[in-house]
Amino acid sequence: MSGSLRILDFQTPVTVHDHVDIVFSDNRCLRYNDPRRFGAVLWTDKNPLKHSLLRTMGIEPLDMHFTGQYLMKACQNRRATIKTLIMNSQIVTGVGNIYAAEALFLALIHPATPAGVLSEQQYTQLVSAIKQILKSAIAAGGTTLKDFINSDGKPGYFAQRLHVYGRANQPCTRCSKPLQLMQLGQRSTVFCSHCQPLGLQKIKP
Repeated sequence: MSGSLRILDFQTPVTVHDHVDIVFSDNRCLRYNDPRRFGAVLWTDKNPLKHSLLRTMGIEPLDMHFTGQYLMKACQNRRATIKTLIMNSQIVTGVGNIYAAEALFLALIHPATPAGVLSEQQYTQLVSAIKQILKSAIAAGGTTLKDFINSDGKPGYFAQRLHVYGRANQPCTRCSKPLQLMQLGQRSTVFCSHCQPLGLQKIKP
């Protein structure tokens, strides 16, 4: 989404969409900018993990406990597509549309595959791909498509490494066939029909 958290000198003039400054003892501040007002900053002296906005959140994707076995169990007996489920924050947090598409491409899994037909091996490959994509994106400073900037005010450069997201009809970086575009859960999804075939039968390890 839009908006940013930046580390600045606390005397830096505020702009129209700067809403909160958290000022530190070294005269720097963490400034919260949110032009679309989708976010919030909440203060509590209770256990934050029990807050109503957080207690139903799923596991962090870079957590050691986020494994293929965990994801398979969380998605078991569900009819939804695998892409929809890995973007479900009650299963795993922080896997947005961009990173879900990229991880599925890396794992060679069609985004519209029903979650129930994937094998444990495929879930393990998918979890590995999610972790790899997120770590690469963090190292590149995130993904700037429009106005995203990271904490030091610089854009993220992971957009230059995208294999499928935003590349509909362009050649696949793996097989050179044109990438396809479809809608899943009201979100655009780009994939390679050759490298990510749609399998509807249970695949054993």
